[in-house]
Amino acid sequence: MADAFKDDNAFDPEDEFLDTGPVESDFDDAFSGTDEIERRLLGDDEPAVMNRGGSDPAEEGPSPFGARLAEANSSDRFKADEDDDFGDAAAVQTRPEPRRQSAADLPPLSAGTTGRGIYGEISAEDEDELVAPVPRITIHAFCDRPETGALIHNASDDRRLAKAHVTVELGGLPSAIERFYDESTPNLLIVETGMQGKALFEQLEELAGVCDPETRVIVVGATNDIGLYRELMRRGVSEYLVPPMSPLHLIKTISGLFTDPEAPFAGKTIAFIGAKGGVGSSTVAHNVSWCMSENQRTDAVLVDLDLSYGTAGLDFNQDPAQTISEALAEPDRLDDALLDRLLVRCTDRLSLFSAPATLERDWEFPVESYDAVIEKVRRQAPFIVLDLPHTWSPWVRQTVLSADQVVVTVTPDLACLRNAKNLFDLVRQQRPNDEPPKVVVNMAGCPKRPDIPLKDFADALGAAPALVLPFDPELFGKAANNGQMISEVDDKSRAAEGFAHLAGQVTGRSSATVSKSRGLFSGLFKRKS
Repeated sequence: MADAFKDDNAFDPEDEFLDTGPVESDFDDAFSGTDEIERRLLGDDEPAVMNRGGSDPAEEGPSPFGARLAEANSSDRFKADEDDDFGDAAAVQTRPEPRRQSAADLPPLSAGTTGRGIYGEISAEDEDELVAPVPRITIHAFCDRPETGALIHNASDDRRLAKAHVTVELGGLPSAIERFYDESTPNLLIVETGMQGKALFEQLEELAGVCDPETRVIVVGATNDIGLYRELMRRGVSEYLVPPMSPLHLIKTISGLFTDPEAPFAGKTIAFIGAKGGVGSSTVAHNVSWCMSENQRTDAVLVDLDLSYGTAGLDFNQDPAQTISEALAEPDRLDDALLDRLLVRCTDRLSLFSAPATLERDWEFPVESYDAVIEKVRRQAPFIVLDLPHTWSPWVRQTVLSADQVVVTVTPDLACLRNAKNLFDLVRQQRPNDEPPKVVVNMAGCPKRPDIPLKDFADALGAAPALVLPFDPELFGKAANNGQMISEVDDKSRAAEGFAHLAGQVTGRSSATVSKSRGLFSGLFKRKS
């Protein structure tokens, strides 16, 4: 089936759900035959969008959606009943169905625009505002109305969302709950619903049960009520919007969540380092970063910090003209535009900050330069993989101790055991409130080489290995020579499964599964940048 939103001729100007005129009673567009599209939301006479800039924003600071909702459910501050302005007196079901309406019941899309623009229209007020680009995040929207789906899809084509990966589906809040029951949730979840009161909070509670802690949620509703807005903010919802709205207004809302100067977006840094040279730490880092992007469908940036001997460019078959050395030489000049030019796209979701890999210079930069560059890269994606060289210098020490997660690769020999023990002791002493490093035992079972038992490693380090990779020179050699990852060469191998497992451990996310078809138009709004 063709993607209607990628085909300029797929829709005629007179298509009803893109028209700004009155809605005719004989609504007969291609969407009207599905159950989801029969669910229509009634709008107020003069709807208004409530956002962060409105009068009466929520006073409490941001916190995870699920945690905040659980706290709200255990308190007595809110009990929806018939006296609530936004309460729903109808009986609450486990998964209530939105009220079904015919197209004839819908008000004209142009009603009550209040100067903010209708679906698909950008008002002059929005056009004059400066909106910061959104970082490399994953956005998934579940809409009740095709108009909302079209608006979000139009917004996804804007230059400010060029780095984000946006998927739009129909089905609303119930479909979101069903989808993420056994999948990791995206960085931002947009759900449209016509429910109110107890029915709405029942569904939000169920959604919170399947949401990852770091996921932010925007609810698109039909009721313009400040009490409802405050309660949603208290329960951890990031934003509540009421149509009509423009694509730029939605982009501004998303940008405000992830580019707020007072609470800037920062990805998780994961530092990979070897206990000695030649243990395969870079190979582990490259394959884990690939699994993050391809298996877990999340954006990541791989930073090759081995300036003289880095192999990330070889492993991904890339030869960029500019490398991280340019950024380290002048970190003050590194802005978003320059960083975009320096990063190389390896896959749709994985970017590489390559090392120069040359001996022409000594590459001596101060610790502050490394800190500044890494901090700016953190604003680009949810996960930052730092491939560190096997050297010990002030900047390596600082990078290891400041990383959110540390992964140490060893081989089962005495030198690695001693070096890993020293590294573990340092990290535990300097980071008492963080979890200890994860250990990857590489090249286990090498023929004619006696290995130190894994139990001795675990006893000495005080932590069991997170992953044990078998000695498989044919598989790893083939992948290295072809510029491929292990999963690309043999996705059924033990090593490929191990890298996917480790990626899940360091990110806390499960691998994305292929979703089953959800109807005739289930994939219509899907877009990948």
